[in-house]
Amino acid sequence: MSGQTSLQQAVDLVTKATEEDKAGNYEEALALYDRSIQYFIHTIKYEAQGDAQKTTIRNKCNSYLARAEQIKKFLKEGPAKKPVKDGGSNGKGSDDDDDDKKKLQDRLQGAIVMEKPNVKWTDIAGLEQAKASLQEAVILPIKFPQLFTGNRKPWSGILLYGPPGTGKSYIAKAVATEAGNSTFFSISSSDLMSKWLGESEKLVKNLFQLARENKPSIIFIDEIDSMCGSRSDNESESARRIKTEFMVQMQGVGMDNAGILVLGATNIPWTLDAAIRRRFEKRIYIPLPDVHGRKEMFRIDVGKNQHTLSDADFKALADRTDGYSGYDINILIKDALMQPVRRVQSATHFKRIEGGKLLPCSPGDTGAVEMSWLDVASEQLAEPKLSMNDIMRSLASVKPTVNRDDLSKLEKFTSDFGQEG
Repeated sequence: MSGQTSLQQAVDLVTKATEEDKAGNYEEALALYDRSIQYFIHTIKYEAQGDAQKTTIRNKCNSYLARAEQIKKFLKEGPAKKPVKDGGSNGKGSDDDDDDKKKLQDRLQGAIVMEKPNVKWTDIAGLEQAKASLQEAVILPIKFPQLFTGNRKPWSGILLYGPPGTGKSYIAKAVATEAGNSTFFSISSSDLMSKWLGESEKLVKNLFQLARENKPSIIFIDEIDSMCGSRSDNESESARRIKTEFMVQMQGVGMDNAGILVLGATNIPWTLDAAIRRRFEKRIYIPLPDVHGRKEMFRIDVGKNQHTLSDADFKALADRTDGYSGYDINILIKDALMQPVRRVQSATHFKRIEGGKLLPCSPGDTGAVEMSWLDVASEQLAEPKLSMNDIMRSLASVKPTVNRDDLSKLEKFTSDFGQEG
């Protein structure tokens, strides 16, 4: 789409919007205003030439945005009074600011975890250093506040980084479970991004304000790299402004952030802006699980399903899956657990076992009866047990998802800026 086409579409839409607005067709006008603003923003970010032209378009866009908000408020309140026209005043500027603040905070309220996830430290295999650092930053200051006085202060920012699927978000759930009376905000970067000019930084500001009002509090931001990447000359103004607001709120002059921990997670920490990285005082590498961690993960993922696996089998599986993340192992076991189901589906013979139920078998087995699963009554089918062969069959097709080049970058970042988890 060329700049002329994008800008012309925005102008055409806003012309129709103002016509519908004057005619009193406010719902149609609002829809057209919204569409035109999206085209204006696209033009500003990608296509407008020169600062003067961008400024003119931005000013127009702001006026249309203000008009759209007036119509939206009118449609919500009902036809008791007409919406105030552009440039008008209803004499309640401060109330409008409060309404705007309330709207943004309402949008963020959904990020507060009201019911704590049931994940304990003991549910996490390995990662002792990461757990110790988080206990030091979160649990101890809440339980023993007398230890953290004077110059001894708890960490205010911790970055969890590592390959995808290693349990960074799972550790955050454990923090929410174990953090006692803390308010836990679970946020993704998309929760703080908005297509409206200026709203993203307002969301960041209101997020921290909510956290201060609900201290002690933990703000967990997943995939923080998508919001706080390195600054560059060709990035949009809105991206620069949200990073600036985040830095100010996280560690700005006059900001009372005592009792607030910002917990970030990313798979690509080397893309973070240097100033953002500095604000995370602890940077903890969450690596791929070692052989002991993998063995425990296999045991946990098999869970209560019936199986014939021994401790030696779990050890052999752990030895064979070097380079697999916790997520990879979970997917591997998910696929393997379907192998007994596939045996039922493809079986041509069944035999009766203790209790009188039917189990799929080979044609040569003692007591084998030729039949298909369609001939077996629902309550008569016995659950086939998961075997080592089932897992090995799945292991042949389920490969690790972690890229070796990314591992090298993560190890280099750890050497330069981080610490082992």
